[in-house]
Amino acid sequence: MAKTGTYSSARIKRHLEQYKIATMEDLKKVLGTDVRMTVFRKLRELPLRTSYSHRGKYYALEKTIKFDDLGLWSSQSVWFSTYGTLLETTKVFVMKSEKGYSVIELDDILHVSVKESLINLFKRKCLCRKRIAGVYVYFSISSDVQTKQVIRRREYLYDQDCKSGKVEDGLLQHELEAAIVLFSSLLNEKQKRLYSGLEAIKIGYGGDQIISKLLGIDCHTVAKGRKEIMDYDLEVERVRKKGGGRRPIKKKPGNRKDD
Repeated sequence: MAKTGTYSSARIKRHLEQYKIATMEDLKKVLGTDVRMTVFRKLRELPLRTSYSHRGKYYALEKTIKFDDLGLWSSQSVWFSTYGTLLETTKVFVMKSEKGYSVIELDDILHVSVKESLINLFKRKCLCRKRIAGVYVYFSISSDVQTKQVIRRREYLYDQDCKSGKVEDGLLQHELEAAIVLFSSLLNEKQKRLYSGLEAIKIGYGGDQIISKLLGIDCHTVAKGRKEIMDYDLEVERVRKKGGGRRPIKKKPGNRKDD
């Protein structure tokens, strides 16, 4: 067997220029070796990308890759991403999405199964997940971005139902819920707590849990806000100017009991 120094990365480069993509087994044959480390050493000499599909087993020269507007490129049904691995690509696509993604939606865009990646990212708290209209949808972990994504998701579902003639009374709630989420995002922590409690009161039984899921806040926070409103336990800031309001009554000397 030839020594490692006799192998040339130029042979790999010429092969990839001609065939666009190749696996480790392909490149072993190109170099005429059965040793993986020999191929790896030569690969490090070249500007390469690995596929996010097919478990990353395909290689391509960076100069031959022409990423589209989504940052994707394919050759012979093998997919590459400007973001690298499937896990990272999945994360970036959800974080940058307009209305989040369901598993099926992202499968169609990335042309591979993303369910395992999405669940992994959710468990690692890299993404958030909400059940909307009976389907799990994945959103950004940024509260501001997530709020906008949820609103647009609900608007999208409502529009789809309108177009298909499937709008029912229950579905009309999408617009109201979107408005509640949007308004809540404009409030500070105390205001949001009280507002969530008010909306829970309107709903009645089970309101704490419903509002908690809708706004993405702790159920105990909603309950606390509801209790503060019901008990009138509010610290209202002074709104009158100093000296305003009803004047105190002064007692006349003749009204004193000890006179």
